[in-house]
Amino acid sequence: MPPRVRAVASITIEKFFESHAEALGLVPLGERVGFDRPIYEPAMNRPGLALAGFFSYFAWKRVQVLGHSELSYLRKLPDAMRIDRFRRMCDRNIPCIIVARGSVLEDSLMAVANEHSIPVFGTSQVTMNFLNTATIRLEHDFAPSVTLHGCMVDMRGVGVLIIGKSGSGKSETAIGLLERGAALVADDMVRVKYVGGDLVASSPDLSRGYMEIRGIGIVNVANLYGLASIRPDKRLDLVVMLKPHADLNEVDRLGMQQKTYEILGQHVPHVEIPVAPGRDTARMVTIAALNLQLRRLGYNMADEFNQRLLNHMSTEK
Repeated sequence: MPPRVRAVASITIEKFFESHAEALGLVPLGERVGFDRPIYEPAMNRPGLALAGFFSYFAWKRVQVLGHSELSYLRKLPDAMRIDRFRRMCDRNIPCIIVARGSVLEDSLMAVANEHSIPVFGTSQVTMNFLNTATIRLEHDFAPSVTLHGCMVDMRGVGVLIIGKSGSGKSETAIGLLERGAALVADDMVRVKYVGGDLVASSPDLSRGYMEIRGIGIVNVANLYGLASIRPDKRLDLVVMLKPHADLNEVDRLGMQQKTYEILGQHVPHVEIPVAPGRDTARMVTIAALNLQLRRLGYNMADEFNQRLLNHMSTEK
């Protein structure tokens, strides 16, 4: 059965605040209300046009950010018009309001937000810096994800996902790679998210840095190999499938065509490596990772040999 893809339709203001308050410098302003409100889109919105009275195409599903420009414009409006424009924005059932640059809302506007149970936060960050950082974090929260059974390592800058049947030697191969300078990302449960055009793998917080080795048990990788041997996440560049040696005849021997493995609709370079007693599987994975790096630099060893063979055949005639 294929792994189930987890899609995120919305996140609550409470989850957003708990996850990112420290990094974004968020502090609640006014009453603590509306923390159960949903955010439906992973982006920020500056409601300048809405405050000017134009609500067509208003992005009400997004977090509304008031920067120096919006606040300056509001201050220049007559009192009644300022409150009316702000109320009309709040009538759209927006998730929350964030005031940037360490500014605050005046009491009359804060009363309107409280009346609509819309939470208001403040941040000392410059508006554009806040928008960029918050958008990246929301994109990560909304990214579709899937959990795969395997081991994920960072081998010389190449993110390698090792998969295979139970008992095929995935963890043992990962240990061999760690001894060659790799870093462990995840063992057994690998969470993969599609973020910003890349597949990013990580580990559940509970099991991060730990591995299960058959016959030995649970080991702490950082204690054995140092802190440099673990990392929280890594872009997924290569999928390596370990196959029984009995399937040797089914494995590609020339590598002329790059196979791919589909994850979350993305096609990742894929190789199959047969496993047998006495075979150094970790070394084979290392070679596969280095070969991928060469391909990305425009050098294909299989194509080079094929061209050399064709040249030799042409001179033999």
